Amino acid sequence: MRHSIPYQIAHGLLPALLAVSAPAFAAKPAPKGATAVLAVLETTDLHSNVVGYDYFKLAAEPSIGLDRTASLIAQARSEYANTVLFDNGDTIQGNALADYQALVAPLRCEQTLGIYKVMNALKYDGASIGNHEFNYGLAYLSQVTGNRFKVDGVDQPKRCAGPAFPQVLANVYSVKTKQPLFEPYRIVEKKVGGTDAQGRKITATVKVGIIGFTPPTIMSWDKRWLEGKVYTTGVVEAAEKYVPEMRRKGADIVVAIAHGGLDASPYSPRMENAGWYLARVEGVDAMLLGHSHQLFPNATSSAPQFNLPGVDKAKGLVHGVPTVMANLWGKHLGLIALHLRADGKRWTIEKDKTRVEARAAQNADKSFVAPDPQVLALIKEEHEATIRYVKTPVGSSDFRMTTYFADVGDPSALQVVNQAQAAYVKKYVAANLPQYAKLPVLSMSAAFKSGNAGAFDFTDVPAGNLALNNAADLYLYPNALYAVKVDGAGLKAWLETSARRFNTIDPARTEPQELINASFPSYNFDTITDGAIGYEIDVTQPPGGRIRNLTLHGAPVDPAQEFIVATNNYRASGGGNFPGLDGSKTVLASPDTSREVLIAYVREVGKLTRAANGAARSWRFAPVKTAGPVVFHAAPGMLGLAEEAGLDNVRQLRADDGQGKGFALYAVDLAQ
Repeated sequence: MRHSIPYQIAHGLLPALLAVSAPAFAAKPAPKGATAVLAVLETTDLHSNVVGYDYFKLAAEPSIGLDRTASLIAQARSEYANTVLFDNGDTIQGNALADYQALVAPLRCEQTLGIYKVMNALKYDGASIGNHEFNYGLAYLSQVTGNRFKVDGVDQPKRCAGPAFPQVLANVYSVKTKQPLFEPYRIVEKKVGGTDAQGRKITATVKVGIIGFTPPTIMSWDKRWLEGKVYTTGVVEAAEKYVPEMRRKGADIVVAIAHGGLDASPYSPRMENAGWYLARVEGVDAMLLGHSHQLFPNATSSAPQFNLPGVDKAKGLVHGVPTVMANLWGKHLGLIALHLRADGKRWTIEKDKTRVEARAAQNADKSFVAPDPQVLALIKEEHEATIRYVKTPVGSSDFRMTTYFADVGDPSALQVVNQAQAAYVKKYVAANLPQYAKLPVLSMSAAFKSGNAGAFDFTDVPAGNLALNNAADLYLYPNALYAVKVDGAGLKAWLETSARRFNTIDPARTEPQELINASFPSYNFDTITDGAIGYEIDVTQPPGGRIRNLTLHGAPVDPAQEFIVATNNYRASGGGNFPGLDGSKTVLASPDTSREVLIAYVREVGKLTRAANGAARSWRFAPVKTAGPVVFHAAPGMLGLAEEAGLDNVRQLRADDGQGKGFALYAVDLAQ
């Protein structure tokens, strides 16, 4: 039976559990032969989803939220007398609540960030720092984490309120001091209950060393905030430096909290997902992963990163190291039950008895565990203020803007973003960059929400009045608007990389073929929505050879033709590894976010219409007759939206695709 934290308090359970998990520095060493079980709990990629609520749709969303994870935490603590709770990062950014506290009504120094207030109440033992922690800049990160960063340009006159638990990060350094930005590791002493060799109950201390890592690629993704202020080292290099030091200082076990996934490509100090190599570093006993928004262990996962040599996706092992990744947004709680045995000097792990699992907030009958009402009570003021803010009107629309069918050509939620970006850049070029005045200005945008977190996770802005929450739905991230100068060859290479969104389709196959390459995120599927540009994507060809008939005003694009392309700081600075986009081609680094630009554009236009703002398609699939169906997944019952967008080649095959995630199965006829 699963109970929330209030249940535990009401029945006298929680205080006893917290007493067991409190630090105890005077406990005697465990006698030789003693055993204990320590459950290491993980949350990851919460992205400020403190409660199960969708601020874009202004509706409750039971499949997400730390309030439900809190109930899973309470359940785990009731099952395991000894627990430690850690967060993997990407905690303070990701929804309207986060933006409200960072940008709209910034916290005062003495205030604690909403999600940290809740994590304090849940008695987290530690956390690492994800890449999205850097999205609001170093000054904000310094403030809300209660740190005083010694970096140029960040003046933090005093230590502000931060979380009550340690935050560790071993591979990001201050340029000014050559020292880690955060403490690289912490040894957390936990009082645990166990039994001695004769079966008698004992109390002893386990020294749990935690070390944190973030993707070194933050230097590209948030270059505008980080360049010249911090630098990174490789994940493996940082582990090899500090793990031996942690052991020398008495750590019984070392838990690597690595904000990244697994990748068996040749190792590089800039590797984004270095967990596969990190597991091979001597002294790492357990890994908590994140960043990839995936579930591990998961015996049925088709994610390439979990089908690598040395990875046991059923047992949750990477090169024999127990490893967990708890999905995203509070949908799961990671749990590694470490069986410990004392050798007279320190605790060691009995690997054959250790178990790994990821516990879902959704039950087998499709219901969800009850949320802990104390979580909402803690952030009620911030939650309600965010709702009031996002209801601010900005304009209206005569059509519904969605991303359910963006992968097959619907531009309804993308064109207005591209129009806003292009208009901003054109105005800037005219006023400040006369040398580029004659170059065509294009814009690239992508569907940020495309079902990754479930069938609800699509942009869906109804026709009618538009408010700030709708703009946030159309543009999810607080990216800055950038512009780059590329030639025709570079433009084609950009589109070729975007076209990796699709699997290679064999026209002769009679069985169903999946259109979408699930390992290529939708936010990297950049598209143009401009009547001046046309191109085809031939999904029967391998990646790199799919863009056909690229034209400008009906004429083939000259490889030497130059363009100014509006995009965001992530892409312009190297995010997604697009050829040639490494920061060197940037001609505009705007202080304004793409969302702010979008809001200003909608206010200026006033009323959006499908004809003017939601119908321009620059790309089509190259026509090909396939022997069997080409299928994709989206929310059920949305076929009418495809038809409204002019996608007459789409049909719904089944209202339930059978995967248990609420999706319907659709087919697209590539011959039409």
